[in-house]
Amino acid sequence: MDQLLQLWHNSGLYQMTPGQGFMIMIGMLLLYLAINKNFEPLLLVPIGFGGVLANIPGAGLAEAGGVLHMFYSVGIESGAFPLIIFMGVGAMTDFGPLLANPRTLFLGAAAQFGIFLTLMGAILLSIYNIPGFAGLSLADAAAIGIIGGADGPTSIYVASKLAPDLLGAIAVASYSYMALVPLIQPPIMRALTTESERKIKMVQQRHVSHREKIIFPLLLLLLVAFLLPDAAPLLGMFCFGNLMKECAVVDRLSNTTQNSLINTVTIFLGLAVGSKLSADKFLDLTTLGIVVLGLFAFSIGTASGVIMAKVMNKMGGSKINPLIGSAGVSAVPMAARVSNKLGLEADPHNFLLMHAMGPNVAGVIGSAIAAGIMINYVGS
Repeated sequence: MDQLLQLWHNSGLYQMTPGQGFMIMIGMLLLYLAINKNFEPLLLVPIGFGGVLANIPGAGLAEAGGVLHMFYSVGIESGAFPLIIFMGVGAMTDFGPLLANPRTLFLGAAAQFGIFLTLMGAILLSIYNIPGFAGLSLADAAAIGIIGGADGPTSIYVASKLAPDLLGAIAVASYSYMALVPLIQPPIMRALTTESERKIKMVQQRHVSHREKIIFPLLLLLLVAFLLPDAAPLLGMFCFGNLMKECAVVDRLSNTTQNSLINTVTIFLGLAVGSKLSADKFLDLTTLGIVVLGLFAFSIGTASGVIMAKVMNKMGGSKINPLIGSAGVSAVPMAARVSNKLGLEADPHNFLLMHAMGPNVAGVIGSAIAAGIMINYVGS
């Protein structure tokens, strides 16, 4: 009987807390959204499953020595995973839409407004000692604000430099909102646009030469790196991946970066992010506050891009469908696909995907530059 009691006391059912049960249900919800609703399964499947593993009572998978903690320490705390992911994203990115319509660069820039507005909001909440935000430093506020760029690798990289103690919460918030772009953005886009605006058809983009596509990542890196060296690691990996793709002489390296390398890293990064969904780390005021601020930052970034497109239409020139402004957040290519989907809902013959890739790529560049500014001025 004593042995049976000991077995029962060591079981997960006996040790489970209400918080762990709740977070396991959250992990299951993320898996449901990924599998049944097809909400970015490449992100939500490993994150959701990692969240379930992290909350199994007594297993200790997310604690020091556990396998999930190992993934987190090696890849996220070191900053290696974000840089590798950026290289893979660069290898899958086509700068053609941005070069064909450089005006879309302003949409990507406008979408970064959420980053700086959230930074100021976090500082005010800290000044007034709002529960969950009391004691936040300027560096903490900057790391939280970067979530508004909807760029998981950039958020992790900045947090590892400015606010290592908030890294787990920021990683969870950033990747959660990246994965939930199809759920969060459409209501904002519909609220800020009219039916006629959503039906705007954009003109055919000009052809971009192969030479332009090779020169652009090199020129971008040199211009930004010399002016803002702190942005060089992120943009350097991004431009290197893109150069491998466009130069067409290292196809094996490019294919590896676009497929096996980025897929492998995504698996471990998703599990590592999911490990921070453990009840003891996630269910506290600071983490929940960061999640709420992250949603605010992402929503403002989405709205800013749409509003900028409407403003540009008032200034003359060829019409821009405001829906592509929401793609200025750097969730590539998820945000561009959402813009295209809403455009097709308004008009089944209105294909916006390639037009939306311009601000989408600009958003990646913008978030990396914003990260460099934060690290340079706040971290110094």
